[in-house]
Amino acid sequence: MIEESVLLESQTLRNSALDRTDVLDRVKALSLLPDGLHVTTAMVATYFEVAETVVNNLLSRHRHELQSNGMQVLRGSELRNFKELNLSSYGHPQPRSALAIWSRRAVLNVAMLLRDSEVARQVRVYLLDMEHLARTQPVDNPGLTEPVSLDARIDQRITHILGRTVVPMFNTLIASSGEHRRELIELREDIENVERRMCRHHKRLAALEGEAPAEKFRSALKAMTWQAFEQHVADLLRRDGCTEIVVRQARSGRGIDITGRTADGRTVAVRCKNRSGRRTVPSADMQKFAGAARALHRVDLALFVAGCDFSHESQAIADLTGVVTVDREEVEAWTAGVRLKALQ
Repeated sequence: MIEESVLLESQTLRNSALDRTDVLDRVKALSLLPDGLHVTTAMVATYFEVAETVVNNLLSRHRHELQSNGMQVLRGSELRNFKELNLSSYGHPQPRSALAIWSRRAVLNVAMLLRDSEVARQVRVYLLDMEHLARTQPVDNPGLTEPVSLDARIDQRITHILGRTVVPMFNTLIASSGEHRRELIELREDIENVERRMCRHHKRLAALEGEAPAEKFRSALKAMTWQAFEQHVADLLRRDGCTEIVVRQARSGRGIDITGRTADGRTVAVRCKNRSGRRTVPSADMQKFAGAARALHRVDLALFVAGCDFSHESQAIADLTGVVTVDREEVEAWTAGVRLKALQ
């Protein structure tokens, strides 16, 4: 296994690990500005428990690398607009002429450069441990332990790479792009089409080998208790890069079963219903969840995951309130390795 100190010396190795920003929250919670995307230099120093001058010195030595990973210095109108949105009423010091802001990717970059910080060292160790497991362990579907063929593992690994690295990279580029936005969106759509074709290829290959993956997943899901179904959905969320996942496992009456954050930092609330047979999700359940997720908690992403279909009324309420519905077929595909569009 690679020693964590190697990250301090090899930019190539650092670049290969920069998509694992979820490691930051696994070691220590990283507070973000109200935009949910950036932190200031002072916040970076607080996270790594070092003086702000230490971070500034690191910036002066590695400015090009850090800028390529999302650190930027705001001035003029950009600074004024950013201050109004993020700093005006939140108790942050008001910069006069310039402000350095850092993306989560840039903060992870700091962790791989900062020598005199125990928090940075823990991030490096945790990061390399996870990379080691990813390289040495087969990719399996959570909760389903049947043997997986070599071809299936290759297909799943390619799909995993596309969903966890390439598509999020395009999302970041699109968010920060200007004149090339349309071209980047088209490229992302091409990558997502490749991901879908790989999943279809895997299904055809499994059919030729005499397997019936859809039936296998359907039977496994139908046999789950509501508690097991919630845990299964939580495992799928973690597999797709979500962090801070909490399964409530209690019928509180408020309509939310799972909470957490997506890989890009959005808050997420999930309602789970594992109804068997031909029953559909009624409109009353959707109304309760939409009210809890949107009015009470104001989450960024509300997911209603069901082991059945949704009634016309419940789907209409979901469309009106911005709730993303995941029906039986989509749950089966999600279980089989297809990444949810809403989590990308």
